[in-house]
Amino acid sequence: MAAITDLSFMYRWFKNCNLVRNLSEKYVFITGCDSGFGNKLARQLVDRGMRVLAACFTEEGAQKLQQDTSFRLQTILLDVTKTESIQAAAQWVRDQVGEQGLWALVNNAGVGLPSGPNEWLTKEDFVKVINVNLVGLIEVTLHMLPMVKKARGRVVNMSSCGGRVAVIGGGYCVSKFGVEAFSDSIRRELHYFGVKVCIIEPGNYRTSILGKESMGSRMRKLWERLPQETRDSYGEEYFHIYTDKLEHMMQLAEPRIRDVINSMEHAVVSRSPRIRYSPGLDAKLLYIPLAKLPTPVTDFILSRYLPRPADSV
Repeated sequence: MAAITDLSFMYRWFKNCNLVRNLSEKYVFITGCDSGFGNKLARQLVDRGMRVLAACFTEEGAQKLQQDTSFRLQTILLDVTKTESIQAAAQWVRDQVGEQGLWALVNNAGVGLPSGPNEWLTKEDFVKVINVNLVGLIEVTLHMLPMVKKARGRVVNMSSCGGRVAVIGGGYCVSKFGVEAFSDSIRRELHYFGVKVCIIEPGNYRTSILGKESMGSRMRKLWERLPQETRDSYGEEYFHIYTDKLEHMMQLAEPRIRDVINSMEHAVVSRSPRIRYSPGLDAKLLYIPLAKLPTPVTDFILSRYLPRPADSV
């Protein structure tokens, strides 16, 4: 048994150390580089000597990243919800990479809010999140694929443990389940072109994806716009308990995001990247097991976390 364990460890170590050659000549395009995972990954890959094409949503974010890095990083403004912006970015990338193609596309751009009980949300709330996290990711990928195929590179998609088990209502988990499905289907198609597709499924990490406004303030706005009939069916106590639990979950979020960045980097630079990366102890010990349990068991466990509405039966 010990021998098998040692061999398994050595095999994983070899795969982790087996890096792609000539990294300094390869281009990586990353979305969502204003802050968080995308920003840190861009800096880390520049330090490794790669040529990074960083897409930011704001001029301020682009200028700050450009100033803090080297000539190996170039920035462009990108709104993944607008086709014309994606088309312009794709042409810019094409001009940068030339005939060698694009080694890696990292679809990192994402938003997390609005989230909450589904009945408290509107169609527009769902669309706001899904357009960025899923539809935008798909459109960026479709525009960049010819360049990735030319380089026989890889696509790295940012999903979440919320793409394995839906722990909260709203468009976030819906979009991440979609990212999982799109990634799985396109991975099988692109296998024949020598292109690899990797999925990053982090646990609960603290980034700017939740914005600057407090969770309590956001939930209060959702609550106050509800019809009185809906508020009565849930009850004021439900609102307070739900909001407190959500705030507590945010406070428990891991502030050190190095494990996520290292997973993303490995997916870019390794000759044998994994199909799925699940950084975070909560991902490995809570969310993935919950996703694999029989559905009634998972429902029972998660129901212990939610408060009971006033009109519950």
